[in-house]
Amino acid sequence: MRNHTFPVRNLGILAHVDAGKTTVTERILYLTGTTHKRGEVHDGTTVTDFDSQERDRGITIFAAAVSCVWDGHRINLIDTPGHVDFAAEVTRSLRVLDGAVVVFDGVAGVEPQSEAVWRQADRYGTPRIAFVNKLDRVGADLDAVADAIRARLHPTPLVVQLPIGHAGGFAGVVDLVRMRSLIWADGRDTVREGQVPHILWSEAQRRRRLLEEAVAERHANALEEFCAESTISAPTLAAALRDLTLTGEGVVVLCGSAYRNRGIEPLLDAVVSYLPGPQDVPAVRGTHGQERAPDPGAPLAALVFKVSSNATGRLAHLRVYSGTIEKGDTVLDTGTGRTERIGRILRVQADRHTEADRAVAGDIVAVVGLKAVRAGTTLCAPGAPLVLEPPGTTDPLVSVAVEARRSTDTDRLAAALARLTEEDPSLVVRTAETGQTLLSGMGELHLEVAVEKIRRTARLDVNVGRPRVAYRETVVQGVSGLVYRHVKQDGGAGQFAHVVLDVAPLESTEGFEFHSAVVGGRVPKEYVRAVEAGARDALAEGPLGGHPVTGLRVTLLDGATHPKDSSELAFRTAGRLGLREALRAATMALLEPVAEVTVTVPEADVGGVLGDLAARRGRVTGSTARAGTAVVTAIVPLAETFGYATRLRSRTHGQGTFTTRSAGYAPVGTAAAGKSR
Repeated sequence: MRNHTFPVRNLGILAHVDAGKTTVTERILYLTGTTHKRGEVHDGTTVTDFDSQERDRGITIFAAAVSCVWDGHRINLIDTPGHVDFAAEVTRSLRVLDGAVVVFDGVAGVEPQSEAVWRQADRYGTPRIAFVNKLDRVGADLDAVADAIRARLHPTPLVVQLPIGHAGGFAGVVDLVRMRSLIWADGRDTVREGQVPHILWSEAQRRRRLLEEAVAERHANALEEFCAESTISAPTLAAALRDLTLTGEGVVVLCGSAYRNRGIEPLLDAVVSYLPGPQDVPAVRGTHGQERAPDPGAPLAALVFKVSSNATGRLAHLRVYSGTIEKGDTVLDTGTGRTERIGRILRVQADRHTEADRAVAGDIVAVVGLKAVRAGTTLCAPGAPLVLEPPGTTDPLVSVAVEARRSTDTDRLAAALARLTEEDPSLVVRTAETGQTLLSGMGELHLEVAVEKIRRTARLDVNVGRPRVAYRETVVQGVSGLVYRHVKQDGGAGQFAHVVLDVAPLESTEGFEFHSAVVGGRVPKEYVRAVEAGARDALAEGPLGGHPVTGLRVTLLDGATHPKDSSELAFRTAGRLGLREALRAATMALLEPVAEVTVTVPEADVGGVLGDLAARRGRVTGSTARAGTAVVTAIVPLAETFGYATRLRSRTHGQGTFTTRSAGYAPVGTAAAGKSR
């Protein structure tokens, strides 16, 4: 039977690093019969962490797609990275997914990157369900995690299970929707269904009542039945849970232990029951307002979300939103405006592939033969052009200088860097004024992985400089009424532009605003637009150190034109040079990127860790004790986090861990997050 004859669920597995999402993925593949042996992260035998660096480091680095069948549904699943440095992989995946399973550590609860990926899913309106993992560990608490979801992520948690047993005695769950027990016996991979244990009956009834009340408050049909019958039947409750999941008003919360293979079957049932299929999501909308329904018979619309290279060739991973593609079809690449031919269509199973003759609306596949496509490119029918919004991008924060050890390898290094940035658009390569080649990315680990990939795949010896952060400049005190006249007379047509600019700081150190206060048509509209373009050009290099300028408002107060010599070019030049002069006259401040660092250490080591954070110009924002450990959060300049892992391990005898996430920019010399002044 062909894959596309099954109803489809396209979902991602999202989580903070080490919450267990790759293990969840492995158990899903095992229970659905896709694999015949349970892969383990610590053994380097997982399907989705197939890259050698992922297995060496024990973390997910690259989003990997797999496919399986459960209850008559084809589940296309993407296992995404949990480390903050690879958040762009999560963004690209979420752009093409219909739903998500967010995995939480039952002990740690809502961690920094859990919150970050949740916000990313909010941005795309992705329905999701929650799976609280590791309930077999000491200190795991389903209720505490549900409370943290409500407090930090803000949806209503709809807990549909009650754990049976605690820590090492965790053996199963009570299904509160159907009021039954699900038990996983030691040494068995299959679940045994039964009645609710007598000792848990009253607690299960109480929790079922709380679930009914929470659902009735938010769902009209459930409320009507609840008022008439004083209860909600299992079918009505399940339908209401699905509706609330699709609207985002609630999040269904399940629990289990993926490592011990407990809780995965009901999780798969919840994916099929509550998360949407391609036919349940709105018609995809182009950037110019066109719509395409998820209909295999409609004109083709597909979005490329990832480009990779392997022994098979250059693969373009894409989501088909409407229409059908077949091997040999000609498609329009809206990025280049050229047509290309589909050579082969592949069903992806991590690093393995199977041939397919076609892909239809709702499918996620890889295609071979597209030579010029990039991540974010729309592919469509040549006779029905459409441009879909690409995944969002983030400016890189950290740079390193790279050079080939042998001068004869310089060209090979340039080619390897070009391939690298093609596969990972969050990496940027540029040449510095010194002639050095700079590779910029989202963090120290991101760049380490990128350089190691060059060494392994291109077999190049590479020298790498110390990491450097991306500074910014901002206006602290502006200038008003700065007059700039651009006059150029060197024979022939001249250039004339007269502008009066006002420069002021924004409340935030991020962003740029341009306004025109010119009255009486003294500066035509097309010249106003040219002044704005010139001002944006000037933001590339600030007066303090040539860093990008942000956090300012520029107002064009007045100006004058010449009947013959004024032009858009002249006013663009005046906008650029005028703003540069204004910035030199203004009071400026240098900004540096800062990170929220969450450090988990034994309680006995807290004092040393706090002292070390202070030495790194960190500002502690919180500290909590949990099960013999302390969790300290602090805002620390990103540059001060380089090499922190080694220092933390030495201070805590190898027992300390930390995670980071971006917290914006702050003036150099402080550790306050740069969201406000």
